[in-house]
Amino acid sequence: MSASRQDGKRRAPALGLPAASALVIGSIIGTGVFALPSALAPYGPISLVAFVVVTLGALALASTFGSLSKRVPASGGPYVYAREAFGEFTGFLNAWSYWITAWAGNAAIVVAWVGYVEVFVNKGHDKWVSVALALVGLWIPAAINLTGVRNTGAFQVITTVLKFVPLVFMATVGLLFIDPHNFGPFNASGQSAVGAISAAGAIALFSYLGLEAASVVAGRVREPGRNVPRATVYGTLVCAVIYILGTLAVFGTVAHGKLGGSTAPFTDAVNNVFGGTWAGDVVAVAAIISGIGALNGWTMLCAEMPYAAARDGLFPRAFSRLRGGSDVPVFGIVASTVLASLITVFSYTRFDDVFTKIVLLSVLTAVIPYLFSAAAQLYWLLVRAPESLSPRRFARDVTVAVLALAFSYWSIQGSGYQTVYYGLFVLLLGVPVYVWLKRGQAMDERVADAAATASRTRPQRAPETPAPAPRLSRGPRTGRTRAPRKPNDSRHQD
Repeated sequence: MSASRQDGKRRAPALGLPAASALVIGSIIGTGVFALPSALAPYGPISLVAFVVVTLGALALASTFGSLSKRVPASGGPYVYAREAFGEFTGFLNAWSYWITAWAGNAAIVVAWVGYVEVFVNKGHDKWVSVALALVGLWIPAAINLTGVRNTGAFQVITTVLKFVPLVFMATVGLLFIDPHNFGPFNASGQSAVGAISAAGAIALFSYLGLEAASVVAGRVREPGRNVPRATVYGTLVCAVIYILGTLAVFGTVAHGKLGGSTAPFTDAVNNVFGGTWAGDVVAVAAIISGIGALNGWTMLCAEMPYAAARDGLFPRAFSRLRGGSDVPVFGIVASTVLASLITVFSYTRFDDVFTKIVLLSVLTAVIPYLFSAAAQLYWLLVRAPESLSPRRFARDVTVAVLALAFSYWSIQGSGYQTVYYGLFVLLLGVPVYVWLKRGQAMDERVADAAATASRTRPQRAPETPAPAPRLSRGPRTGRTRAPRKPNDSRHQD
């Protein structure tokens, strides 16, 4: 039995449907959505069409993850599905890719978070001050995670509640203040409509990363076969409504020419609705809190996914070591935060559109596990269980899985050549890691086999040859005369 399955049986299933749905919503909604309108502005309102397409694809993925969780009701999500369907190497690549998504996504989240912090400080956007703020934003959640799961969970609950305030406001009240003149050209990208939708869709998909959260912790959900699919779909639907309506409201309340250069588009939108700056400052505070909360949750995922794989022998052992009374995976937290810090500094010094570049990289590395999950669903439907389903259910599930697979390919295509280059490079960096892991396992197996062989081939005493009598320790003389030894009746006499 794999470690992930053991873990699923060992842990008490503590999450019901409401908690699992909140986990999905809290994982999806981070600071990225607060910066998303600015990232989509160069494409114009056609990006809203892309958002709708991405929402349909995200729902197909959500349904696919729900079906997969019924077949493999254990923690691990995309990693477990790929491993069970296609073997260890594919499972490793999915765990590796998802891990990259987690810490690269943290870099994207912290860049958006800095944009809202700079509503109050560093208003001139000095590059190195921005880098310093970003590093603070990355290491505060890491410090919280290092104190244990209980503190991490409590912090997450508070920030999840607060993050909804500006989003729900713009998705409802903000719609009443839309001015059509603010939208600008429908397709402002200069590309074809299909090209613009593909490029904008790759960026918009970042806002849905985390929809698989319930399946990742399926082993801790009560009645996972029932609650994980519902939580995944319900949570994705709630986020979809808020996202589309909120982005539409920002597009309609901030002039197109200003929106593209805004580092805090929701703040600008609320300021335009109320006038002055006080309302925008309130939104900025909420966005800052939301960002820290998202970083707090994703920092946990940065450690949990490699921890699950390491227990199965598919990640370096250091990730499986727990420290302290709270059993904290310290190495995973620190290593992931260091990597997120490095890519953040690199991006600030090399790219002008920092947020967009990191978003595209994290989307690409997330879509790869999504693609393999959809492929695993197709594999089970077409190879293992076509007879066990009714024709109608079989046709429906195959259609959804094909849509999820096609959507994943479309998202990769829309990421752009440069992103695919960087993403493929970091993905293939995992190959020598896998070889190193398997080499270590092979060496351990050889040592064990050699020990077993030595035990079998060690010279044995002939059955007729008696074992030497144990030597008696010499104690103090007592003056007694020892009786002569009687012959050993069990000894063979010639």
